[in-house]
Amino acid sequence: MAQLVYVEQALLDLERMCDFLVETELAAAEETIHLITDAVMVLDRHPYIGRMLDEDLRELIISRGKSGYVALYSFEEIEDTILILAVRHQREAGYS
Repeated sequence: MAQLVYVEQALLDLERMCDFLVETELAAAEETIHLITDAVMVLDRHPYIGRMLDEDLRELIISRGKSGYVALYSFEEIEDTILILAVRHQREAGYS
């Protein structure tokens, strides 16, 4: 099983999304963070499940109703590590 590592930007993304949800849908905030982290944990056994963006980057689509979230990651085979680089809502424009 590969090791999962969230880089600082991905953690900031999760915090930003949680803050937004707390303001708009308090009940959904915790549920959404669990949804994202549970989906990402699948990568430790299936690191190639995400769609390829280029030879180094992949996207994991995380469905939630009519939209969802996208996690940008890379699989470092030599280190057997998955780096979660960024997380965004599907309606957001690109990664920050």
